[in-house]
Amino acid sequence: MSEATILEQLSAFTAALTYAALPEQVVASIKTRTMDTLGICLAALKLDTSQMALRMAAQWGGPEEAKAVGHSRRLPSSSAAFVNGILAHSLDFDDTHLPSILHPSASLVPATLAVGEQVKASTRDMIAAAAAGYEICVRTGMAATDRKLGNSVFLEHGWHATSICGTLGAAAIAAKLYGLDAAGIGHAIAIAASMSSGVIEGNRAGGSVKRLHCGWAAHSGIIAAQAAQAGFTGPRTIFEGRFGFYEAFCRGNFNPSEITTGLGTRWNIPGIFYKPYPANHFTHAAVDAALYLRNVINVDDIKEIELRVASPILRTIAEPASAKARPASGYQAQFSGPFVLATALLGGGGLGVALEDFTDKRVADIRHLDLAAKVRCVGDPECDAIFPNQFPAIVRITTNSGSIMERRVMNNRGGPANPLSNDEIAMKFKTNVKDVLRDDADAAELIRMISNLEESSIDQVMKLTALD
Repeated sequence: MSEATILEQLSAFTAALTYAALPEQVVASIKTRTMDTLGICLAALKLDTSQMALRMAAQWGGPEEAKAVGHSRRLPSSSAAFVNGILAHSLDFDDTHLPSILHPSASLVPATLAVGEQVKASTRDMIAAAAAGYEICVRTGMAATDRKLGNSVFLEHGWHATSICGTLGAAAIAAKLYGLDAAGIGHAIAIAASMSSGVIEGNRAGGSVKRLHCGWAAHSGIIAAQAAQAGFTGPRTIFEGRFGFYEAFCRGNFNPSEITTGLGTRWNIPGIFYKPYPANHFTHAAVDAALYLRNVINVDDIKEIELRVASPILRTIAEPASAKARPASGYQAQFSGPFVLATALLGGGGLGVALEDFTDKRVADIRHLDLAAKVRCVGDPECDAIFPNQFPAIVRITTNSGSIMERRVMNNRGGPANPLSNDEIAMKFKTNVKDVLRDDADAAELIRMISNLEESSIDQVMKLTALD
């Protein structure tokens, strides 16, 4: 018999994985990420794109299988995951894995919740399925991290690894919860490779399509698993084949050992970075630097600001310079290095900057715009050497009197080297839901239920998020 392909190794791992085999820190991480994601979903309900997604899903119709966050009406599981994935990614507040530069939870938690609710799975089985999906998502993203290039190959070619690899992880989760064997799980993942998509130009030039990406990934992964369940099949060489996944997306530039080495023994999930700020992750170290500098400098005395970052991220947060200095919307401001830095210096809310700092009204504020116009973004060799293992930044401020103040942040807050405490993660959740849930007691009960997810049912959790 020929050697097992990458797909066959992933599907065997997924089929065999049980809750009992998971390290305690993996289980704890999945529960905390579920709480974080649900909090973001609830905070995103007010967005116009969230309502668009719900209307679309309602128009599609279909069996009543699972709930969208905020609503008691059930939708087909793929539609509920579509809505929830859009909610989870729309505020740019969802977690990030480095150095793959992808956001796993925004696709994987919605897929897990929707299919788990559909099949009435135990929460322990859901945690096990999620663990497999996270590893597949992260590892397939890691395989396209080019250490010599110092960047994700997906990103270099304009692809959004989050939604592309998220589709694969979602398919594995759904297939496992549907009870498919290793062969069936493999077919689901291989089918999902033909459904993976996401072009990242929206980060640079605007538009709301990026908000669709994680919803579509969760939806497509579930559809791929349903297709495998119905009898559709995919190629066993989907990853390494001549016309396979990595040839198509990355022109063959990938490292297969990143996918298979340590599979089942070395877990990536606990090391995924939580986001303390609702802005593009490339801007976060600049926020941390600004939070320090605003305590030691008079903002009105600033003449100019130099924001030094890794060269590959300039395309996302600094170009085109005129558009980044004057974002056209609150959403586009989240991807502007100059505007995010100005906001942090002027005194943002939350843990440093908050959702209310990125509204259409705020981007018209003359004080924010004047300060953003003083920011010049440049590539920095020291930051290049660290990226993409971290997204470092150096903020250098020159005052009107000619004095210079500098703050260097080499480790992002929220990651293993500079973690958020459990209390800070809980505070983020409470802040996200404070104007959404009926009262503080509901927020506390959601935290309690998710913290003890093994003793809860997913139906109970989703009922508590319903507002209608």
